[in-house]
Amino acid sequence: MKMKLRPLLFWLLYITSFNSWAALIRVTDTDALTLALSKAQNGDTLLLANGVYTGSFRVTQSINLQGEVGATLDAQYQGSALIVTAAKVRIEGLNIRHWGKDLYYRDAGILLQQGADKVQIKENHFVGDGFGIYGEQIYAPEIVGNSISGNGAMYVLDRGDGIYLKQVVAPQIHKNQLIFVRDGVYLESVTRSRISENQFTKLQYGIHYMYTQADEAWQNQAIAVDGGYALMNSTNIYLHHNRVTQARDFGILLNITESSHVQANVASDIHNPKGTVELGNEGKGIFIYAAQKNRIEDNEFSQSDTGISMAMGGEKNRLWHNRIIANQTQVKYVGDTQLEWSYQGQGNYWSEYQGWDLNLDGVGDLAHRPNDSLDKLFWLYPEAKLLMESPVVLLLRWVERQFQPQMTTGISDSFPLMQSVSPALIDGGPQ
Repeated sequence: MKMKLRPLLFWLLYITSFNSWAALIRVTDTDALTLALSKAQNGDTLLLANGVYTGSFRVTQSINLQGEVGATLDAQYQGSALIVTAAKVRIEGLNIRHWGKDLYYRDAGILLQQGADKVQIKENHFVGDGFGIYGEQIYAPEIVGNSISGNGAMYVLDRGDGIYLKQVVAPQIHKNQLIFVRDGVYLESVTRSRISENQFTKLQYGIHYMYTQADEAWQNQAIAVDGGYALMNSTNIYLHHNRVTQARDFGILLNITESSHVQANVASDIHNPKGTVELGNEGKGIFIYAAQKNRIEDNEFSQSDTGISMAMGGEKNRLWHNRIIANQTQVKYVGDTQLEWSYQGQGNYWSEYQGWDLNLDGVGDLAHRPNDSLDKLFWLYPEAKLLMESPVVLLLRWVERQFQPQMTTGISDSFPLMQSVSPALIDGGPQ
């Protein structure tokens, strides 16, 4: 028995000795930080005292980089403030500012290069013109609790994204605040991302998916943005329990996106003051463009220029149990297909529906058509809008509503809901 314990005791002593090598190093100026980074070993902790550390710094070992209150990295408008090439680095509690604005050279507050896997970036404060955090060809970064501010004086497309990830697997992005950047979170060729409880303000898109798959986003909030959540050329995204208000172009965009699930989101107050429905540049609660095989359920699209807009082959999607409330135009669809927006005897709630429910089953007895044939005429020929309120047009609309002629194209909801879906659906978490 004693012989068996000796190898175990040896390994325990070895591990204890190995862990004891990790050092806590407190630095107080730029030269000391540069030296400490060059000498640091895996497991060391570098504690930055209150002060400003100027220049660009490189992390090549698996260390903890932690700031005391007021510790600030200042890149003096040149390059990236912090470049990380090692795995399992933790960066916490720093102010990071004044990095460069050259997007071609990936100027960023923190630049994660190949090999920087499982990096943790937590509770830092970023202010700069280029990318806040840029990562490419890395695995499982955790970006949590940071504030990232760009330059609101710059044209939005000249700014860097708050968080830009390309060819990244399994990133975790939670509880960050982003303002005055291009996109809050931009993901390209990313898989299995998880994004939650972030706030996006005064930027282009809150979350922008491009060529991604198997992603999930929940309980994010976008306010005063161009667009809330853009799903482009992506598959199998679960977008649920998010909010967007005061956007200009759209709340949710499905652009050539397939097999995704859009559930229990709220998109309201989407207005483009310079847009019109006829020209197609109005604010849209959700814009479905050449997207196929998606499930869209339990969402609210309300108080916007257009509630739901569909174009260019976006017909093969399932929509039910949504709340379409008080939009200037509830639905815009100019395709040549007859579409049914209900599923298993359950349709959507339409605030303008004027049918009845004689058997009290919660479903209207008459099918609902959110648009008539004249709407399509005005969308295709905007110059005819001058006739919209003429007596002849009003008479034609009345006749069509009374007799409900057989549809050949357009949207029909055969099971319109008589009451709005419970607001409790707005609460939710990861699946």
